[in-house]
Amino acid sequence: MTTTARPTAPPPFTDPPSRPRTGAGLVALLSAAALLVPACSAGEPRHQPAPAAEAVLAALPRSTPSALAPYYGQKLTWRDCGAPGFQCATLKAPLDYAKPSAGDVRLAVARKKATGPGSRLGSLMLNPGGPGGSAIGYLQQFAGLGYPAEVRARYDMVAMDPRGVARSEPVECLDDRAMDSYTQTDVTPDDRGETDALVGAYRKFAEGCGAHAPRLLRHVSTVEAARDMDILRAVLGDRRLTYVGASYGTFLGATYAGLFPDRVGRLVLDGALDPSLTAARMNLDQTAGFETAFQSFAKDCVTQSDCPLGGRGTTPKQAGDHLAAFFRKLDAHPIHTGDPDGRDLGEALATTGVIAAMYDQSAWPRLRGSLDSAMKDGDGAALLALSDSYYERDSGGHYNNLMYANAAVNCLDLPPAYSTPAQVEKALPTFEKASPVFGRGLAWASLNCAYWPVKPTGAPHRIEAEGAAPIVVVGTTRDPATPYRWARSLAGQLSSARLLTYDGDGHTAFGRGSRCIDTAIDAYLLRGTPPSRGKRCS
Repeated sequence: MTTTARPTAPPPFTDPPSRPRTGAGLVALLSAAALLVPACSAGEPRHQPAPAAEAVLAALPRSTPSALAPYYGQKLTWRDCGAPGFQCATLKAPLDYAKPSAGDVRLAVARKKATGPGSRLGSLMLNPGGPGGSAIGYLQQFAGLGYPAEVRARYDMVAMDPRGVARSEPVECLDDRAMDSYTQTDVTPDDRGETDALVGAYRKFAEGCGAHAPRLLRHVSTVEAARDMDILRAVLGDRRLTYVGASYGTFLGATYAGLFPDRVGRLVLDGALDPSLTAARMNLDQTAGFETAFQSFAKDCVTQSDCPLGGRGTTPKQAGDHLAAFFRKLDAHPIHTGDPDGRDLGEALATTGVIAAMYDQSAWPRLRGSLDSAMKDGDGAALLALSDSYYERDSGGHYNNLMYANAAVNCLDLPPAYSTPAQVEKALPTFEKASPVFGRGLAWASLNCAYWPVKPTGAPHRIEAEGAAPIVVVGTTRDPATPYRWARSLAGQLSSARLLTYDGDGHTAFGRGSRCIDTAIDAYLLRGTPPSRGKRCS
């Protein structure tokens, strides 16, 4: 379940810059989302997001419709690609499952075959999150060598870029220069003119997506991507799906379980999302989650000699006040970066740079240094680099399609959080209460899908997957991106879920250095033994 891409803070369930994980050598992309909605008192604004949905995702018929038989019966032609040991192929799926004869979508697939020793257990499908993150890039750069050796020995490691993503007929919206302009749009408008400019930016982004991918844009939903996964499962020769999904990848995996409960094998959903929430609720949760992450960063920062937000004795609130004041200064007077394309660092790019470092505490030293250079020396280059890495903008000024695919999936999966600037203005006090530092910008960022050229096909719903084999849902207690409460909610919805809890910080848990977590997940993947009920690790 998702929300939207926007020109400042990262969208929920998008992958920030890839970087190695700590601990057992496992490396992975990190994904976004967030939680911790503050309790409301009688004096708070009356505008509140709608409650969670009660509708339940219905399973599809067990028998394969005859119109889909050619897709399920296709043979993949594998070829060597990327680093030694990797193979690639192209899978065909119907563009529209309601009208399979209306044309195909071609989906890129990659694998690294089981290396042995030990008997092969089948295929292990991976998705690192997003929506919009490249599963193939993740496999080739990280998982193909970074997953535990025994897992790689027994499974073919498999990845498929979902429709509209990276190598699978990618959605495109803006050229690189237009995207530069979009990412610098002011999302804390101070007057009618700035509000109109923001709305104009959202409209231009949406119109660009509609112009470049008019047919595909109607068929990039998570439900369709999950159905594509079932075709791949069958083509690979697996009776059941074995899968590890992180962040948005948990929504994709849970959706698969809801549609095909009888075909669920061993599913690990790490950094879980709650599919029952509205976009407005998710965006508010995201805002509070970023505030939670910033509070942790600030507590650590003020103990460090290079912290530009204050020294020992400075409270996290005071540190937040310093950062908010800096953002306001940038809003009025951007600072130089030395960027060859002439971009200065304004509030929008600076906010993205800060938030990009919130997903893993290993990025905190870099963020301290970046803020120090910007706040003390007036040099915005380091914060700009953080922002660029989040947006997947390379040194040549080219953007990958992460943000385009993110918006395309998000705006199709859920009705927009808000439809008009007036609705955002009414919600501002709630967002600012959730995060004094990020709330205003993230409230306005919630308006993006209001101008999308395609009507949403999804809605909030519960996923129960009655009859599925045991599914492991992993939650981290202080996850700044996918809150622990979401993991508890999804585990409560899924009929066969086992909740595995990591008492710690950071986004997701597998491969972050907890031997307890890694051992439990490895045992499940290799022997089919789920964690004991109520298992907690640190």
